[in-house]
Amino acid sequence: MGVLLLANNPQWGLAADGKGFCVFGFEIYFYAVFIVVGMIAAAALSALLMKRRNMSPDLIFLLFIVCIPSAIVGARLFSCITDPNLGIAKFFDFRDGGLSIIGGVSLGVASGLAVCIIKKVNFLRAADCVVINILFAQALGRWGNFFNAEVYGGVVKDPSMHWFPFAVPIAPGLSGVDSFGAANATWHYAFFFYEMIVNMIGWALLFSAAWYWKKKPNGVFTCAYFVWYGTIRTIMEPLRDEQFILGHGVPASLVMSILFIIFGVIGIGLLLFFNYRKEHALLGSKEGDPCGITQYLSPNKNEQPYYSKINLLGANYPPKPSKEELKRLKKAGKGQSVSQQADVSEEQSVKGEEPKTDPRNDSSEPNEEQKEEQRSREETEAPKENGEVSPKRPKTKKTTKK
Repeated sequence: MGVLLLANNPQWGLAADGKGFCVFGFEIYFYAVFIVVGMIAAAALSALLMKRRNMSPDLIFLLFIVCIPSAIVGARLFSCITDPNLGIAKFFDFRDGGLSIIGGVSLGVASGLAVCIIKKVNFLRAADCVVINILFAQALGRWGNFFNAEVYGGVVKDPSMHWFPFAVPIAPGLSGVDSFGAANATWHYAFFFYEMIVNMIGWALLFSAAWYWKKKPNGVFTCAYFVWYGTIRTIMEPLRDEQFILGHGVPASLVMSILFIIFGVIGIGLLLFFNYRKEHALLGSKEGDPCGITQYLSPNKNEQPYYSKINLLGANYPPKPSKEELKRLKKAGKGQSVSQQADVSEEQSVKGEEPKTDPRNDSSEPNEEQKEEQRSREETEAPKENGEVSPKRPKTKKTTKK
């Protein structure tokens, strides 16, 4: 099918190998398309969850710029180190395939930690909004494995089970789509599809929990991701076809998956332990603020939060001013923030009872004779407490030199 489309229009259409499509003669792989779409979807979901959990969604753009390139480098580096068919010398040959999700997650999370430290943002709060959405991106990315005809299990021998998505046909040299019509195709267990379904279930559970749960401690959802995904890979990794198991004699992906589980379990245990010591409760707090998301976090210190139905704590903030009000405040404050404008208006209302000018700063000061005359008049006319008039102060005569 791919060959026919490409023959009719070599510049446009499905590529000859069926693994991508051509634009101006350049082949774009479906694998790359699903990865990019997954990244964008994860970023959008993370921004929505940040707004829900009392954080500025602007933070996700900074994390997206830093973490996505880091994740790609980590995914490629892990594959080149562990795949016997690649090697570090082929690091820049991205179009030859070889990206490990485990390597991408590891370096991506590490770079996110660095960003939060530099920006002085609570890493665990931010990670709870971002890391769990990696499962959604991974679920979409697995469809790229389908088009590449990879990540499948052993042969399905029972002909009655030769149906998709339980099994998938694999034909040498053909894509996942073209293999359906190949006479020499062999049916295998569709592990990519199984993992996609389980990833979506895990994402739905963790996202729902993060959407409604607001108690301390932060970081539990992040650790739960490592437990969930590590368990999936630990079960499925040994069942894959041997050519998709990375490692030089040692199954590197399986080892890393087990480490993910250990890291997640220990992390959850430590978070609950320290929260209990500080708050006297495993979750929330018995003495202080039970919420782990009370403080509004933003990479921009001058950002003013407003009431929002999405925000779990949105009722704590004032409603957003109308456009006319924002224009008026902007014009009155000459570019100051809305919060500063309210303070300025309040100060001006208080200062309205005070004299507008300070006589000490008046440039038109009286001369010496005017001062003396004013002082003499005040002393002569000022009444005493008992109602009597003070005696007049004798005027001093000016002496002139003869």
